[in-house]
Amino acid sequence: MKRDASVSDRGILNPDEARRRFHLARPAPSPDLAHLIERYWIITWDLRGLAPFTQETLPQPCVNVVFERGATMAHGVATRRFARELSGVGVAVGVKYRPGAFRAVLGAPVATLTDRSVSLESLGFREVARAESLALDAPDDHARIAAVEELLRAHLPPPDREADFAASVMAAALRDRTLTRAEALATRAGVSLRALQRLFREYVGVSPKWVLRRLRIHEAAERVAAGSSVDQAALACELGYCDQAHFIRDFRAQVGCTPTEYAARCARATAAAQGSVNAKVPGQ
Repeated sequence: MKRDASVSDRGILNPDEARRRFHLARPAPSPDLAHLIERYWIITWDLRGLAPFTQETLPQPCVNVVFERGATMAHGVATRRFARELSGVGVAVGVKYRPGAFRAVLGAPVATLTDRSVSLESLGFREVARAESLALDAPDDHARIAAVEELLRAHLPPPDREADFAASVMAAALRDRTLTRAEALATRAGVSLRALQRLFREYVGVSPKWVLRRLRIHEAAERVAAGSSVDQAALACELGYCDQAHFIRDFRAQVGCTPTEYAARCARATAAAQGSVNAKVPGQ
């Protein structure tokens, strides 16, 4: 099983602090499932003797199936900032579906799952408890993913050409940073704006305008967290905002603080992480 080559922290808020608290692996799916699954993600943590830690994320526009002890669920696109408290010792195994791919699994427009979670049993999956136990009790990541993929293969949805088209449009939005307006994305896709809106409601779960707005803030948050000085006015212009004030307002609404405040938070976490590493290295 190959490891995902991506090292992006996109969507993980305050990533240096996150790295101090849990380990994240991102295995790629087996080839026969790659048309449905973008990647898996596995979080393991051991906070025994430490205070609980709350990790915030800015979710990506996709459906995730998450295997957790007694709480394995399919989670639709989350339109708000998400926070999860970690304590003690634990593991969670996630399945990140490709845009559009969950429509055939759900059997309904993906928008009906937005900001909601449902059990896999309600979607017709069988032996979920067994898969959950095998995945979470497995000795390593390879065995965890093998258990998850056994369940997925037993419930493969039928092919869907519209899902493939939705995935290609989403790929264009991710690849081309100049696409900052839904009208431009519709033109690129060769469809009307209304047709694109229907496609996204059916297969993505949120509007194309929402997706482009979220992708812009993902880009901004990643750059700010990287630690280099960011010209906010120039970044606002590059991301398609009419002015810096609109960019700051949008950033605060989604991330929970201004870019300047977020930069300070990330800088403190980076310094703490570096201090922890230095403290463990003799002679420094």
